[in-house]
Amino acid sequence: MVAMDGMPAFQGRTIDISPQGLSLNFDHKLQPGQMGQMMYEIFIDGKAQILTCRCKVSHCIFSGDQFKIGFQFVNPDVTVTAAIAKYMR
Repeated sequence: MVAMDGMPAFQGRTIDISPQGLSLNFDHKLQPGQMGQMMYEIFIDGKAQILTCRCKVSHCIFSGDQFKIGFQFVNPDVTVTAAIAKYMR
């Protein structure tokens, strides 16, 4: 789920994740440079973990009937970076 500054929250489907950010499929177009708050759930060792982080839109590409939107994490805390590193192992 992503809540861009000044907009209601949107749900998307994660298609890619890295230590620097993630990509989502969205029904709505966002502009590169927009800032917001991201909340996402990842499973580590079979347990759901909910992470939150500030984010910035890096790109938005229309594909099929949705937008593929790349988000860059902005100053993620240690909990977020450690969880993503563990998830990617």
